[in-house]
Amino acid sequence: MISSIVSPLLAGTEPTIQELADQVKLDSQVLTEQFYFYTVVVMWLIHVGFMAYEGGVARRKNLMSTAMKNILTIAVVTPSFYYFGWYVYGCFEEGWPKSGHASPDALPGFCGLTAPWSAGLGPNLQDHVSLVFFLAFLLFSWTTGSIMSGALIERVRLSAYLLLTVVLGSFVWILDAAWGWSSGGWLVTRFGFHDAIASLVVHGVAGAFAFGVLLNLGPRIGKYDASGRARSFRPHNLHMTLMGLMLIFTGFYGFYAACLVIQSTAFPGWLNIYLSPTTLGAIAMVITFGFAGGFTGGWFASKGDPFWTLSGGLAGVIAVSAGADVYHPSLAYLLSASGGMLAVWAGGWIERTLRVDDAVGAVAVHGVCGFYGVFLVGIFAGGYPTGINNVPVSFGGQLMGMLAFLPLAFLPGYGVSWLLKKANLLRVPPEVELEGIDLAEFQQDFYPEFERVPEVIVTPDGRAVEAGPILLEDYRAVIRPGR
Repeated sequence: MISSIVSPLLAGTEPTIQELADQVKLDSQVLTEQFYFYTVVVMWLIHVGFMAYEGGVARRKNLMSTAMKNILTIAVVTPSFYYFGWYVYGCFEEGWPKSGHASPDALPGFCGLTAPWSAGLGPNLQDHVSLVFFLAFLLFSWTTGSIMSGALIERVRLSAYLLLTVVLGSFVWILDAAWGWSSGGWLVTRFGFHDAIASLVVHGVAGAFAFGVLLNLGPRIGKYDASGRARSFRPHNLHMTLMGLMLIFTGFYGFYAACLVIQSTAFPGWLNIYLSPTTLGAIAMVITFGFAGGFTGGWFASKGDPFWTLSGGLAGVIAVSAGADVYHPSLAYLLSASGGMLAVWAGGWIERTLRVDDAVGAVAVHGVCGFYGVFLVGIFAGGYPTGINNVPVSFGGQLMGMLAFLPLAFLPGYGVSWLLKKANLLRVPPEVELEGIDLAEFQQDFYPEFERVPEVIVTPDGRAVEAGPILLEDYRAVIRPGR
């Protein structure tokens, strides 16, 4: 900014007040453009992390197919979000674009700016913000698909997953974001709904959508014995999984930052997604204390299990994300610890009582803790003014958002996966699942230099035994006529 002011002086001319104002405005816009660009770069680590996280959890025979799902998420969600998803966000904040492209009332004309043919969604020297803001939301969309991806590994068809992730990433989550994660969303302007860093609108919705899919997809062969007791599959590389989680945590700092609006020329310089004032430091403190509290809660609740300790950190951050702009660090630490513990307990209940085979605990970590985070804001941030018309946050308003988003997320996930199941397009054949999806799709083992040792499965009583006889017995039961 200094150079733009000094240059006219060096040229021997004195800038006018208007010229100085225009230069400051341009510098502010360029700073905003740079800020969102770097948040997008950092958020890529989330998807590197998800690929490593899920790849490590998968058994050796499904490693590459698991990784490819994460890569192809980017391939299908990017164009579908550009042509449809972003338009949904801009035009459906009020429930329906009642004023056409002039909608919404809170930000007139934003609907028109999100159309794929608008001037802002292509090269435009007069617009420094639209493209990078779009890219930030695109990365959020990839995240919703990656959340679902981990829950379905080792038995979902690639084509079915890609269709489901387009529905989730380019329609379902962005519609709920329009309603409850925008300055003009009807849940915000009418009920004061507050979910500052997307506990529910990203994580909770993706978890609920994945839960609907899992009900139709069914468990992996060998997951449950004849009595319905859960067995455990050993990750092929737990170190890779833990590293992936740490990369996700690093990318979350970019995620958090991208949820803010930067205003370098107006106090206090930062606004949340609802255009209420906050600071970057405040949300950075909450995410850091959230990880610390989540690790603590996950460690205690799981009795030191490495996977659930780190997953507890993720659950803890999700639990405090909704109120990250207003929580004190001490409160964030305590609430995130409760979130880490809740994820462990919910994950066990979903696996053993509901008998839903969620391979990475995504429904517990993202779904349950996403809804929990919004619930906590209704208790601990009640009365806080949110949005451009300063509607007070209330428990009733938070409950309204939860009641709106649960069916919006669950029903499409269940409905689309049910149709795919009826068409026999949802799940790979049992023979492919037994042998490994990598061999079926790529005709090779991706660890050729290592001997393929017998697969191990952990029985309900904690014994590690050779998986072959158990998987064959369950396979015969699956293909038996009448089942």
